[in-house]
Amino acid sequence: MQVILLEKIGKLGNLGDLANVKSGYARNFLIPQGVAKPATAANLAEFETIKADLQAKEAAASKDAQAKADTMSGVVCTIKANAGDEGKLFGSIGTADIVANLAASGHEVEKRDVNMPEAIRYVGEYDISVTLYTDINVDIKVIVKASEDEE
Repeated sequence: MQVILLEKIGKLGNLGDLANVKSGYARNFLIPQGVAKPATAANLAEFETIKADLQAKEAAASKDAQAKADTMSGVVCTIKANAGDEGKLFGSIGTADIVANLAASGHEVEKRDVNMPEAIRYVGEYDISVTLYTDINVDIKVIVKASEDEE
């Protein structure tokens, strides 16, 4: 099925591109999310009339994400957690913990935007990537320390 992309989508294409996708992906995800329309003659004509507005929204979103990336570059997240003597955590540090720590320091990100291959289970320093927009990523450093609560 051929669709018109109404915004930039990672591996699919840019705003205004015609993309061939499976019909289920288009019907169940792209069209209900409002990021694509079926490529019919009427939709192509309608797209040409709203193209300038979509491009302006895309540019504004990209500019906001770039400004956010500039403020977040070099951010260090320090998280204290209960750990054993060898540095193994009692539990793990996940994306929700990182998002909460970033929010406490004034950086609002979504949980789905934090790219972690797996949960953190040991004390130490980790480099984590945060996707702010389709092609704008920022790397942050997460430092996990053992809490000093000795009871």
